[in-house]
Amino acid sequence: MHRHIARRDFLKQSAIAGAAAATGLPAAAARAAMPDADATAPPPRSPHELATLAERQLDSREFCLSVYDTVAPSLAFTASEPMAARRWQKKARARLTERLGGFPATRVPLNAEVLETRDLGAYTREKVVFQTRERLSAIGYLLLPKDRPRPLPAIVALPGHGRGVDDIIGLAADGTQLPDGAPGYAHQYAVQCVRRGHATLALEQLGFGMRRDDAARKSGPTTDSCRPAATSALLFGQTMAGWRTWDAMRAIDYLVTRPEVDARRIATLGASGGGTVSLLTAALDDRVRVGVVSAYFNTFRDSIVSISHCPDNYVPGLLQDMELYDVAGLVAPRALFVESGRNDRIFPIAGSQKAAEHARRIFAAFGTPDRFGYAIHEGVHEFDGVEAFRFLERAL
Repeated sequence: MHRHIARRDFLKQSAIAGAAAATGLPAAAARAAMPDADATAPPPRSPHELATLAERQLDSREFCLSVYDTVAPSLAFTASEPMAARRWQKKARARLTERLGGFPATRVPLNAEVLETRDLGAYTREKVVFQTRERLSAIGYLLLPKDRPRPLPAIVALPGHGRGVDDIIGLAADGTQLPDGAPGYAHQYAVQCVRRGHATLALEQLGFGMRRDDAARKSGPTTDSCRPAATSALLFGQTMAGWRTWDAMRAIDYLVTRPEVDARRIATLGASGGGTVSLLTAALDDRVRVGVVSAYFNTFRDSIVSISHCPDNYVPGLLQDMELYDVAGLVAPRALFVESGRNDRIFPIAGSQKAAEHARRIFAAFGTPDRFGYAIHEGVHEFDGVEAFRFLERAL
């Protein structure tokens, strides 16, 4: 007959087996050396210990939030009229660049190549590769709508975590084209862009898809190499956010070489980690006429300080200078649109609303309140685009 083993007995037997394996003692000797099974549970705490612990601060998250509350960003936006706003912007933009790790002093030749071209009915898709800096190339897909007057407005579309650029162009693992509306938080937003008549450069971000390290590629299609690359960047005094922003700037360099593109009408668009780089690129590159940020915009306090995120979100020391809504102010008086899901659990809606209100005041100080747009959709951590594309039509 099988005897039912209570959980306490099971834990004790497991501990004895572990002790025997670790020490080389016979099981009987290991059993004799082990304390009573009750010792597997935490020992009772005395009233004095409980009272003492109640007065102590042991929670890491609460400590981080307490530190946040002591920080007074030195470049927080306080201007009330356009001239002062522009003076602030010049200082803040230089500091943000510095915090990101700086950008190369010179632009290396792009040496761009088109590797393949495919006809997908309403648009063509070119696989392109180009150089962004010494020892680093970028790759992506340029989607060009057919039967639209040239030159075209253009969008640099930036993917977030997942399968990388394949998620936003609807490319299946076997290389076939997925139907519109296939599942996923990105909802193939690069395809949505080209179907609305925009030349769309879907750029693979460093650490995703075709730009992962060998270990990530062997692990599977959704495994990224953000963590080892982003943390290595910190050792060099640089950041993954800075690396990706420079890549996006070089993608604009490439777009303006294409005769199909109107260099005066360029936008950036991305969700989640793509939203991060869309915002930073729009903040730092005046060639971006409109930035679209989805599933990202928030306060640092409510998002990456409070909730576990990939290290590619963190820029050392940035909060000493500015909050995320101040970064948004670097886009003004050009246009910026932000959308957030009411049920986004990693970029909570309350933080998004708070950040949007601050950003709206900054755009108003520049005299351009209509160039900041904000929408809440009823979804989760995902791209929606309904109001974003309406805003793009007006601003681009």
